[in-house]
Amino acid sequence: MTQDPSAPRCPLPSQPDNTGLAVIDISPPQPVDDYREALALADSAAQQHLGDAMLLAWYDRDRDFESPQHASECHQDSAVPGYVDYGLSHGATLKVVIERGRFVFFYMAVEL
Repeated sequence: MTQDPSAPRCPLPSQPDNTGLAVIDISPPQPVDDYREALALADSAAQQHLGDAMLLAWYDRDRDFESPQHASECHQDSAVPGYVDYGLSHGATLKVVIERGRFVFFYMAVEL
């Protein structure tokens, strides 16, 4: 069986599966000062939406910094950044987006 030469050799990157993921967009009237202020807004939204929640992954566009660190290194040609893949694959049920992606946070509910 010969492979069609026009077919891609590797699967094309696809968008993440957001099934079951709630998204809260926050655009405050005044831009947040920094990551800490954004985190406080996201934590408050997560607590209101999920109750007890655990932050799994995040991205700070101002500093081009993500957590877990270096999660995107193996996603360089992917449509899905590493922090997104990490959050979704570790059980995130809430994504909080601040200022149209300036800061992004992924949370999961915690049963105590």
